[in-house]
Amino acid sequence: MTDTAMTSRIHDLYAAFNRRDSSFVIDQMAPDVTWPRAFKGGHVEGGDAVRAYWEDQWQEIDPTVEPVSIEPLGDGRFDVEVHQVVKDLDGTVIADSIVHHVYTFDGELIASMDLPGEG
Repeated sequence: MTDTAMTSRIHDLYAAFNRRDSSFVIDQMAPDVTWPRAFKGGHVEGGDAVRAYWEDQWQEIDPTVEPVSIEPLGDGRFDVEVHQVVKDLDGTVIADSIVHHVYTFDGELIASMDLPGEG
């Protein structure tokens, strides 16, 4: 897949997350995907665990993430600079920041997502 096609795909993934279409995003993940639990700490493995993490998160906060830039790193990874706005369930903004998500792909499937600078 070309970098241009991958960039479009990444935008589609964020749009699906923002509309809470976890099934679309999970379908784009490798079966053994690893994913950071940024909201709670640690990592989860597998699409079902990612979905459970997101559903738990959405019961407590309302995050929206919009890609600002996408940089191919040349090794199957993409660094996505993201504008992240997190609201509480009453709509009050509790965080508004720029963060980086680094994705590793196995072919067209997401193998992992990492948060640079976080353990």
